Amino acid sequence: MDLHYPPDAEEFRAEIRAWLEANLPQGWFDEGFSMTPEERRKFHEEWTQKLFDGGWICASWPKEYGGKGLSIMQNVVLNEEFARAGAPLRADFFGDTLVGPTILQWGTEDQKKEFLPKILAGQISWCQGFSEPDAGSDLASLKTRAELDGDEWVINGQKIWTTQAQYADYIFLLARTDPNAPKHAGISYLLVPMKQEGIEVRPIVQPDGSAEFNEVFFTNARCPKDNVVGGLNNGWKVAMTTLGFERGSSATTSHRRFEKELDEIIAKARENGAINDPTVRQRLMRQWSKIQIMRINGYRTLTATVHGTKDPAIAALGATNKMFWSETHRDTMNLAMDILGPYAQILTGKVSDDDEYLPGYGRRRGRADYPVSMLQASFFFSRSETIWGGTAEIQRNIVGERVLGLPKEPRPEG
Repeated sequence: MDLHYPPDAEEFRAEIRAWLEANLPQGWFDEGFSMTPEERRKFHEEWTQKLFDGGWICASWPKEYGGKGLSIMQNVVLNEEFARAGAPLRADFFGDTLVGPTILQWGTEDQKKEFLPKILAGQISWCQGFSEPDAGSDLASLKTRAELDGDEWVINGQKIWTTQAQYADYIFLLARTDPNAPKHAGISYLLVPMKQEGIEVRPIVQPDGSAEFNEVFFTNARCPKDNVVGGLNNGWKVAMTTLGFERGSSATTSHRRFEKELDEIIAKARENGAINDPTVRQRLMRQWSKIQIMRINGYRTLTATVHGTKDPAIAALGATNKMFWSETHRDTMNLAMDILGPYAQILTGKVSDDDEYLPGYGRRRGRADYPVSMLQASFFFSRSETIWGGTAEIQRNIVGERVLGLPKEPRPEG
């Protein structure tokens, strides 16, 4: 790694620290600080407005579109200081991190003027419509189609595992707009209003009773002709950009959520005596070591970005990192359940609707009919992480083909 934080980035760090100290609740940085459920609700209601007034929402965006025009290193410092303070940046992941930057890169000027201010102000919420029942890892096999009818696209098909679809105002989706083109070449990237006849959302209830994932059915749904991002039949390239934002953000801070969670697991092991088992200690140490590898790989990714490195091995770091962290987290949560022992099978969460803080993820709302603990909720969620954003199997193919130079995986005949 050849990475240095320039003086202007360190000056910016001091500015962020001062703002956080002035705007977070009194006592936030004191050991043992806590809030009542009512205080937490009030904090989260007011915090987004404070972030907006401070200019910290989408601060890396150009100034002409409402951001601060931060450099790469300034944006890194911003994420580091908020993570250090344990202060949330706005959690509109799909708008701020995925579709917003995609529109910035690929959108027309009219699209930028229409959507970016609303994303910045939190006036519209988003969900992502990529995966389908028969097109997950092989995304280019998608069957959802869009046909032009005058000044509108008419959309028919189905998406699945669509997070927060029941709350979203818009969905950015991939649809086949040229059925006669090769499968990667006939896809377009559309911005589709969710609140309309012709769109049905069906929640997929998970083992812990949550239902963030959904099936979404399109039956003659519509969106304006001009809501194609990046040009007609160029959706594959645009989508790869979006997935790059998903996999590449917060390079130097993404490991911190796993550190927080491991601290919780170690505390449980000390509490119930499992820490005295040398095998448990060895497994804990193994997971701690893997988290440090995540930290180092984050710096490698950032170094490659800053220096514009084109080496294939560096280019495949996104695939390697996704595979590594998701499998590490899955194994860590398996260890957590082993440490809890028989108590892992008992619902030990709160039987209230008060928000709880899930280390590394933020807030979660307990369910009276299935009150999982924070670690149990994280265990369930970890099962999905090796799948979404690119399955671990597909990431291995990418590393094998692009780094090791192995032949491509044979396709099934027919």
